[in-house]
Parts: sequence; structure tokens; C-alpha cells
Amino acid sequence: MKIFISSDIEGVSGITSWDATRYGGKGYEEACRQMSLETAAACRAALKKGCEVVVKDGHEDAMNIDHNLLPEGVELIRGWMNNPMSMLGGLDESFDGVIYIGYHSGAWTANSPLKHTCEDYVYNWFKINDKYASEFTINSQVADQLGVPSLLISGDEGACRDAAAEYPGIATVAAKKGIGNATWNRHPGDVIAEIEKAVEEVLSKPLPSPRKLEDSYTMTLCYKEFQKAAAAEWFPGVRRIDDFTVSYTAKTPMELSRCRYFVG
Repeated sequence: MKIFISSDIEGVSGITSWDATRYGGKGYEEACRQMSLETAAACRAALKKGCEVVVKDGHEDAMNIDHNLLPEGVELIRGWMNNPMSMLGGLDESFDGVIYIGYHSGAWTANSPLKHTCEDYVYNWFKINDKYASEFTINSQVADQLGVPSLLISGDEGACRDAAAEYPGIATVAAKKGIGNATWNRHPGDVIAEIEKAVEEVLSKPLPSPRKLEDSYTMTLCYKEFQKAAAAEWFPGVRRIDDFTVSYTAKTPMELSRCRYFVG
């Protein structure tokens, strides 16, 4: 089997402030280490099951994971490929499953002080087919199009709950829960151990099929700045709804990602 792991930082245990997610910020090095260790746990489990493992660093400039903290044999994709695949850059039809580590709640929720969807400074919220969308929503739909099922997500409690509701059967590991501007965290070691155990359990059973694609996909983007909406309207097919909001309809999730790549 061949497993793809997409990793983010805002959903790992202990991370509470935006400062800790950015270079030079208080707690950033600690956050990167925990992101690396939680990812490593998923890698170990997959390697135990004889899988080939590829990891995509999916946070900020995509150069946060310490490759030396991952098990030998694991390949790591650092930086951005400058294509619409974004946090799934490198995924293709040859993979048997996707695992999401350190994911966070979407922009519309109150589940985490670090909640956002894609660039937190650009969007107020996303919708796909009239339902609010998280980064997991966007990425799992692209994986579906490639015929690759989503197997497990770890992150804040809200992200796990929302993912389970929209992707029945996906395994979840909650590292923390948000309360106002605070996070209530499980011990980092406990989270690492549960990720490894959960991934091993998932890979010990027959893998599920990806979801069937919808007939079409309509993406609605609400920007923080009206200038972004005005610029997005120039992309072919984008429709202006109001000063801050645009929509775009496509046949596939990848087409949506291609549009957002240019209007983000």
C-alpha cells in the first residue's frame, strides 16, 4: 500500500496562539516539533503495515516538519509546488489512502482560537454546495476525485467532529478542544500514542472506497476585503454576489481548487 499524509500545525496538541504557528513567534519551535512527532506516529504505523509513506508539509511555507524526526524510509515534500493541489501536492491515483494530521476547525466555527479555512487573512468563510467548508472538506473532495479514500484525521475536537459528519467512517483522533481563546489539551505523548494506534487499526482492515462525486460543485467565497472580491470577478465563470462574496460552479473538486488558486 501507498499512504499520503497531509500535515498542518494548528490542530496539534498544545498549540493555542497564532504566534506559535509562525516563524520567530513564541512557541513556534515547540509547535514544529509536535507537528513532526504527531506526523511521525502516523508514519510508524503505516510502515509497520508495510506501506510506502509520503508526507506533505501543509503549513505556511510548508517547511516546518523536521525530517530527522520522521522514521527512516519516509519521504517528505517541503515547500509549495505552485499548483492547485496545495496541501495535497504530490497526491495522485497511485495512493491507497490519505491521512490528515494536525488539522483545525473551519473559519465559520467557534471551535478553536485558530479556526480558519485556507489563508486566515483572506477569507471570512468558504461554502461548497451551500455547506460551510474546512480545509479537510476541500482536500478530501479532491482526493475523492483521484479515487483515494480519506482514512483518518487528527486535530482539534471540532475539526474531527465536522470531518466525521461529512465523511462517514473516517477515524478521528482529537488532540484538544477550543474554549474561547483557550485550548484544553491532551498530553502530547497521549496524542502521539493514539495516532499511531488508530492508524495501525485503520490499515489493518480493508480500506474504504472514496465517496462518489457530486454532479457539480458550487464554491462560495466570502473575503475579508471587498477588493479581493472585485479582483476575483475577472476569473472566467466567477459571479459576484455582493461586495465581499463571489461564487463559482464547476464539474469537479479539482476545478474548484484551480479557481481558488487564482482568486485567493
